[in-house]
Amino acid sequence: MSVKADSATGNLADRMARDIQAGVFAPGMWLKQIDLETRYEAKRMEVRRALDQLALKRLVRHVPNRGYHVHVPDDRQAEEVREVRLILETAAAGSIVANATAADIAALRVLAQRFADLILEGTLLDLYEANIAFHAKLLALGSNRELINILWELRGRGPSAPVTQWKTRARIEQSSREHFRMVEAIAAGDAAGLRLLTADHILQTALQTEERPPAQGDGA
Repeated sequence: MSVKADSATGNLADRMARDIQAGVFAPGMWLKQIDLETRYEAKRMEVRRALDQLALKRLVRHVPNRGYHVHVPDDRQAEEVREVRLILETAAAGSIVANATAADIAALRVLAQRFADLILEGTLLDLYEANIAFHAKLLALGSNRELINILWELRGRGPSAPVTQWKTRARIEQSSREHFRMVEAIAAGDAAGLRLLTADHILQTALQTEERPPAQGDGA
């Protein structure tokens, strides 16, 4: 396969993965290749190669003689992915703080505020996109590119659809407060603080069905 074809397949796989994560294709849903060709304006072979890439990443599953369906993660897998993310994302905190410029911090504040504003005026899909934008900017500040690539692949193995990320309004608001605290830790050059905040941010996904009261000093 040529470099151009390989790039096209990768781009298509990325678009499909994003739609899976956004809930366009639900867990367990069978993916009809003819529908994917129409949706993405792609050729059959391009779709097949993209699906094979997603199967390697465990976003979809290939069943011989039947086709492909969106992967359905179990609780064990979700917990193990969370544990690995915890190790890697906290490890990236030091370089994120070291590399962040004033412009980077300002951009992160804008993205954090965008997420906060959407709590009142946006949809769950809007919140999902804003959350991805915030974390993409945050992780882009890390020095180890391979680590960052692995982290994005792990994030792709998480639950599909925004509704599975935030089961309650309280959890959405808590996520927003955590975003702002992470930005302030970076601004203060506090790598240890960012590590603790990052760990809490990841671990809270396991408690998303609980509505805990804001900690003292939390903003609205």
